[in-house]
Amino acid sequence: MTYHRHLKRISLAVVLLLGASMANAACYADYKAKRDNPLRLHYGVMEVSQGACNAPARAEREVRARLSSAGWELLNVMSVFDDGGLERRRGSAAEFFLRY
Repeated sequence: MTYHRHLKRISLAVVLLLGASMANAACYADYKAKRDNPLRLHYGVMEVSQGACNAPARAEREVRARLSSAGWELLNVMSVFDDGGLERRRGSAAEFFLRY
């Protein structure tokens, strides 16, 4: 095998590995929700499907469905983000950090 063919195979392997790791990257949404009688509000963070990272409407549907099943009403999805924004939201979300 020539040096160039070997280099091409290594390059292809690196590209495939990077693509696989990016496809497995986690996706999160932070949101605000409420409950009535008595009024309760909370800010939270939840993991959403990878497809929701590039589709805010899909992220909103996922968050709304999970919160609804727990008796909460979604007020709004504030943002959708990857692992890079997760830790800085932990303190603000407190008990609702990755709860749902």
